[in-house]
Amino acid sequence: MHSLGPDKKIIQKASLQGFFFESLNNLNKKSLCPVPESAIYYSSDVLDKFILSKDFFDISEGRVREKILGLKLLEATQLSREDQRRVYKEVADMSLIVCGYFYESTQNKMVDSQYYGQIGKMAYSQLNNLSPSYLDIPSFYTMFATCFESMTTLMTMLASLNRGQSEGHLIFKKVMSGEHVSEKEFLVSGVMPQPTKKVS
Repeated sequence: MHSLGPDKKIIQKASLQGFFFESLNNLNKKSLCPVPESAIYYSSDVLDKFILSKDFFDISEGRVREKILGLKLLEATQLSREDQRRVYKEVADMSLIVCGYFYESTQNKMVDSQYYGQIGKMAYSQLNNLSPSYLDIPSFYTMFATCFESMTTLMTMLASLNRGQSEGHLIFKKVMSGEHVSEKEFLVSGVMPQPTKKVS
């Protein structure tokens, strides 16, 4: 029988969604710019459904290909209203996961996380035109699109924590490498950026 080391622990939750909701909610409470709890609930549901990597691929005629979200978004306009709703939700939710939980994977792609962010927000806006409410909240998807970056930052922080890194790892890494960190990323991380004065 193998024993876990002192820094390892088994997490027991009634559901994976429950684990994601509790974890994201705890991070959100530390944020200087928290998102609505309904956005946390929705995101935990998306993580629960899409966290398996096989859902990121199309399998046709025995071949596996990565889903091209931008193309799927364009092709949706030719579909029936119900199929549009399904495709917009799939594209939006997958963009959320890619920009959030799997943010680091975008570093090796030809297009960056900003591209996926734009695709995701556009898809949520289109989805709102077809099916605006979620949990009886009117214009939910429009609201969700406005807090897309905040939500993906929380998800990226959660991914870092799950890999055994500290909450501030993502922001710290970006600052140290000279990469741009937006004011919203600082706020969601619970960090108040201080203006720097140049010493001459």
